[in-house]
Amino acid sequence: MARTSYAIAIGSNRRHGRHGAPAGVVRAALREIGGVRIVSPTLATPALGPAGRAFANAAAIVESDLDPERMLARLKRIERAFGRRRGRRWGPRVLDLDIILWSEGPWGGPGPVIPHPSFRTRRFVLDPLTRIAPDWRDPLTGLTVRQLHARLTRPRPVRR
Repeated sequence: MARTSYAIAIGSNRRHGRHGAPAGVVRAALREIGGVRIVSPTLATPALGPAGRAFANAAAIVESDLDPERMLARLKRIERAFGRRRGRRWGPRVLDLDIILWSEGPWGGPGPVIPHPSFRTRRFVLDPLTRIAPDWRDPLTGLTVRQLHARLTRPRPVRR
Protein backbone atom coordinates (compact mmCIF):
# COMPACT_ATOMS: atom_id res chain seq x y z
CA MET A 1 0.00 0.00 0.00
CA ALA A 2 1.22 3.52 -0.78
CA ARG A 3 1.96 5.98 2.00
CA THR A 4 -1.23 7.60 3.28
CA SER A 5 -2.19 9.94 6.11
CA TYR A 6 -4.38 9.42 9.15
CA ALA A 7 -5.87 11.92 11.57
CA ILE A 8 -5.53 10.29 14.99
CA ALA A 9 -7.24 11.48 18.18
CA ILE A 10 -5.31 10.92 21.41
CA GLY A 11 -6.75 11.16 24.91
CA SER A 12 -5.88 10.27 28.50
CA ASN A 13 -7.36 10.99 31.92
CA ARG A 14 -5.36 8.63 34.15
CA ARG A 15 -1.79 8.82 35.35
CA HIS A 16 0.73 6.29 34.12
CA GLY A 17 3.49 4.92 36.32
CA ARG A 18 6.27 5.79 33.87
CA HIS A 19 4.80 8.69 31.84
CA GLY A 20 3.07 10.58 34.65
CA ALA A 21 0.06 12.84 34.22
CA PRO A 22 -2.28 12.50 31.23
CA ALA A 23 -0.41 15.14 29.17
CA GLY A 24 2.77 13.05 29.59
CA VAL A 25 0.86 9.95 28.48
CA VAL A 26 -0.20 11.80 25.30
CA ARG A 27 3.41 12.82 24.56
CA ALA A 28 4.68 9.27 25.14
CA ALA A 29 1.95 7.78 22.95
CA LEU A 30 2.91 10.10 20.10
CA ARG A 31 6.48 8.76 20.26
CA GLU A 32 5.15 5.19 20.02
CA ILE A 33 2.80 5.81 17.09
CA GLY A 34 5.58 6.81 14.70
CA GLY A 35 5.24 8.65 11.38
CA VAL A 36 3.85 11.72 13.13
CA ARG A 37 3.90 14.71 10.76
CA ILE A 38 2.17 17.33 12.90
CA VAL A 39 0.69 17.43 16.40
CA SER A 40 -1.86 19.77 17.93
CA PRO A 41 -1.35 21.32 21.34
CA THR A 42 -2.57 19.10 24.15
CA LEU A 43 -5.84 20.53 25.46
CA ALA A 44 -7.54 19.95 28.80
CA THR A 45 -11.15 18.94 28.21
CA PRO A 46 -13.95 18.04 30.61
CA ALA A 47 -14.86 14.39 30.98
CA LEU A 48 -18.06 13.06 29.44
CA GLY A 49 -20.18 10.50 31.22
CA PRO A 50 -18.72 8.52 34.13
CA ALA A 51 -15.06 9.13 33.20
CA GLY A 52 -14.76 11.52 36.14
CA ARG A 53 -11.49 13.38 35.66
CA ALA A 54 -10.72 15.84 32.88
CA PHE A 55 -8.89 14.56 29.82
CA ALA A 56 -5.74 15.63 28.03
CA ASN A 57 -6.64 15.51 24.33
CA ALA A 58 -4.60 16.05 21.18
CA ALA A 59 -4.68 15.17 17.50
CA ALA A 60 -1.91 14.12 15.16
CA ILE A 61 -1.48 13.64 11.44
CA VAL A 62 0.39 10.39 10.91
CA GLU A 63 1.89 9.07 7.68
CA SER A 64 1.94 5.32 7.23
CA ASP A 65 1.91 2.56 4.66
CA LEU A 66 -0.50 0.55 6.85
CA ASP A 67 -4.07 0.00 5.74
CA PRO A 68 -6.79 1.01 8.24
CA GLU A 69 -7.13 -2.49 9.72
CA ARG A 70 -3.41 -2.73 10.42
CA MET A 71 -3.25 0.86 11.69
CA LEU A 72 -6.09 0.18 14.12
CA ALA A 73 -4.35 -3.00 15.31
CA ARG A 74 -1.16 -0.98 15.89
CA LEU A 75 -3.04 1.67 17.90
CA LYS A 76 -4.78 -1.00 20.02
CA ARG A 77 -1.38 -2.64 20.76
CA ILE A 78 -0.05 0.73 21.93
CA GLU A 79 -3.10 1.24 24.16
CA ARG A 80 -2.57 -2.18 25.75
CA ALA A 81 1.15 -1.49 26.25
CA PHE A 82 0.15 1.64 28.19
CA GLY A 83 -2.14 -0.41 30.41
CA ARG A 84 -5.48 0.10 28.70
CA ARG A 85 -7.94 -2.62 29.60
CA ARG A 86 -11.41 -3.20 28.31
CA GLY A 87 -13.85 -1.56 30.64
CA ARG A 88 -17.03 0.33 30.73
CA ARG A 89 -17.84 2.71 27.93
CA TRP A 90 -16.95 6.32 28.71
CA GLY A 91 -14.92 5.25 31.74
CA PRO A 92 -11.50 6.57 32.79
CA ARG A 93 -8.62 5.43 30.62
CA VAL A 94 -4.90 5.76 30.60
CA LEU A 95 -4.85 6.04 26.78
CA ASP A 96 -7.40 6.25 23.99
CA LEU A 97 -6.29 6.29 20.35
CA ASP A 98 -8.84 6.62 17.54
CA ILE A 99 -8.57 6.88 13.78
CA ILE A 100 -10.70 9.89 12.84
CA LEU A 101 -9.97 10.43 9.14
CA TRP A 102 -7.93 8.73 6.42
CA SER A 103 -6.50 10.46 3.34
CA GLU A 104 -8.00 7.77 1.11
CA GLY A 105 -11.57 8.62 2.15
CA PRO A 106 -14.12 6.42 3.86
CA TRP A 107 -13.41 2.87 5.07
CA GLY A 108 -16.26 0.66 6.10
CA GLY A 109 -14.50 -2.33 7.50
CA PRO A 110 -13.84 -4.93 8.33
CA GLY A 111 -12.13 -3.31 11.26
CA PRO A 112 -12.42 0.41 11.75
CA VAL A 113 -15.11 2.66 10.37
CA ILE A 114 -13.60 5.80 8.87
CA PRO A 115 -14.45 8.58 9.32
CA HIS A 116 -14.98 7.91 13.01
CA PRO A 117 -18.78 7.76 13.40
CA SER A 118 -18.97 10.29 16.27
CA PHE A 119 -16.20 12.76 15.54
CA ARG A 120 -18.51 15.46 14.17
CA THR A 121 -20.19 15.85 17.58
CA ARG A 122 -17.09 15.77 19.80
CA ARG A 123 -15.37 19.02 20.67
CA PHE A 124 -12.54 17.09 22.33
CA VAL A 125 -11.72 15.75 18.85
CA LEU A 126 -12.57 18.78 16.71
CA ASP A 127 -10.84 21.40 18.91
CA PRO A 128 -7.34 19.91 18.48
CA LEU A 129 -7.97 18.62 14.94
CA THR A 130 -9.01 22.09 13.75
CA ARG A 131 -5.61 23.41 14.83
CA ILE A 132 -3.67 21.05 12.56
CA ALA A 133 -6.01 20.03 9.73
CA PRO A 134 -8.72 22.69 9.34
CA ASP A 135 -9.12 22.09 5.60
CA TRP A 136 -9.32 18.29 5.70
CA ARG A 137 -12.72 17.32 4.32
CA ASP A 138 -15.04 14.82 5.89
CA PRO A 139 -15.57 12.40 2.98
CA LEU A 140 -19.20 11.79 3.94
CA THR A 141 -20.46 15.35 4.41
CA GLY A 142 -17.96 17.22 2.22
CA LEU A 143 -17.48 19.74 5.03
CA THR A 144 -14.04 20.73 6.26
CA VAL A 145 -12.93 20.11 9.82
CA ARG A 146 -13.13 23.90 10.32
CA GLN A 147 -16.76 23.94 9.13
CA LEU A 148 -17.68 20.97 11.33
CA HIS A 149 -16.10 22.73 14.31
CA ALA A 150 -17.97 25.97 13.55
CA ARG A 151 -21.27 24.10 13.34
CA LEU A 152 -20.62 22.36 16.64
CA THR A 153 -19.51 25.46 18.53
CA ARG A 154 -21.77 28.18 17.11
CA PRO A 155 -23.95 29.93 19.65
CA ARG A 156 -27.48 28.68 19.78
CA PRO A 157 -30.50 30.71 20.84
CA VAL A 158 -31.69 30.13 24.37
CA ARG A 159 -35.20 28.73 24.58
CA ARG A 160 -37.43 30.43 27.10
